[in-house]
Parts: sequence; structure tokens; C-alpha cells
Amino acid sequence: MKVYFLGTGTSQGIPVIGSNHPVGKSMDIRDKRLRTSVLIYGDDYTYLIDCGPDFRQQMLISKCTEIDAILFTHEHADHIAGLDDIRPFCFRQGSMPIFGLSRVLDALTQRYAYIFATENRYPGAPSVIPFEISSKEVFTITNQSIIPISVQHGDIDILGYRFDDLVYLTDVKWIHDDEIVKIIGAKVLIVNCLRVSPHPTHFNLEETLAFIDKVKPQKTYLIHISQDLGFHEEVQKELPDNVYLAFDNLVVDI
Repeated sequence: MKVYFLGTGTSQGIPVIGSNHPVGKSMDIRDKRLRTSVLIYGDDYTYLIDCGPDFRQQMLISKCTEIDAILFTHEHADHIAGLDDIRPFCFRQGSMPIFGLSRVLDALTQRYAYIFATENRYPGAPSVIPFEISSKEVFTITNQSIIPISVQHGDIDILGYRFDDLVYLTDVKWIHDDEIVKIIGAKVLIVNCLRVSPHPTHFNLEETLAFIDKVKPQKTYLIHISQDLGFHEEVQKELPDNVYLAFDNLVVDI
């Protein structure tokens, strides 16, 4: 299994439009962050987790030409706003399977009514096959078993996912102990770390490191990073062993 980090930034990305923040002016390519999303590669599949507003750019950079399914964590714009750009994949492959909570699929249907229309469809629209999932049941795509993990993003329930020894979590603020059980024993954890100061709906650095210490993966990669966390090179020097800042276009073998 392999993970391609398409984007590692928060909802505004880095640099932020109109900002004079020094991280946004950094010449280190690792400080340029598109909105958070990953590709998960297996022997016979390619999954996309979230499809944000930078999706088209991310596909061109990654040279990805096939996606077998899209898994959504939740319905916020930085995680769904690229859905229209799956058209080339649909034209080549047929309808795209998409997986998400019932609430998320409803939000997608409202936002992209023309994609989900069953009559008088616009001929250039992408086509999808929605699959409702919940945190209570394991599901399978192309022979890969996937464990959904319920986490709290402020006041809303969203999903993370476990693929064998890999756990992917984003936009987490807290996790119930019953769901943490699903994470224990994973070798690689991907998890959000927004900034140093507290935030009402996301882990800050202190909370992320405490969570890592609790679940004890062999390696952890931090994502959904804002400019306020600091410069990549400086932050990385202060992190514990086996905790790494992910960066755009990083590829990790699991």
C-alpha cells in the first residue's frame, strides 16, 4: 500500500490569499500547501479521500489517471468542492463510486443536483454511484476492507478510515474511546494538526501529540496544517521521533 499526499493544507491553503504571513512567503516548497486530500494505492485499486477545490490541480501534478472510488470524510467545502472535476475519470471509466455518511451524500446531492439528477441529465455532467456508510459497519471496495472511524469535528460527526495498518483522520477535535479502539495497533497514522494555539474544531499541536502518545503508531504524518503552525523545517525539528510533517506530493510506502 502507498499513500500520495495530494494536499496537506487547511481550508485556505498556504499561502493564504492576500496574507503577508511569513510562512506564505517561504521559498521552501514544503510550505506550499493545497487543501488536504490523499490517494491510497493498493495492488489493484486507487482510492481518493476527499475531493476538494484543488482536485484538478492535484490530479495534473500527481499524473493520476484512474480512481476506483472516492471516500468522503465530511461535507465542508475544502473536502467536496472539486467533485465536478471528476468528469474525465467518469468519461474514461464510467460512473464513480462515492462513499460517505447519509448526511454527506445529502449535502452533495443538494450542492451538485445536476450530478445526481436521474432525468434530463446534462450530457457533460459527471456521474456517480453513491454508497451510504456509517461508523458502525466495515465495508469493502475491490477486495479491500475499510473500517470507518467516527470522530468529532467540533459539533459534527465525521469519518476517518482504517486500511489494514494505515489510519487516516482529518479535522479531528476529539475521539470517543470506543472509536480509539479501532485505531490501536495501526502502524501508520495520518492525522490533522492545525496550529499551536487551541482551535474549537481541530486538534492543535499539543492535542495531536497527546493523541499520538495515546494510540502509539509506529509512524505519524501530520496534515491539515495552517500557516500558523510555522515553517516546515523549524516545526519538524521540534517534533518527537517518528512524527513527521507531511507535505504536498510526499509519497509513503506502508
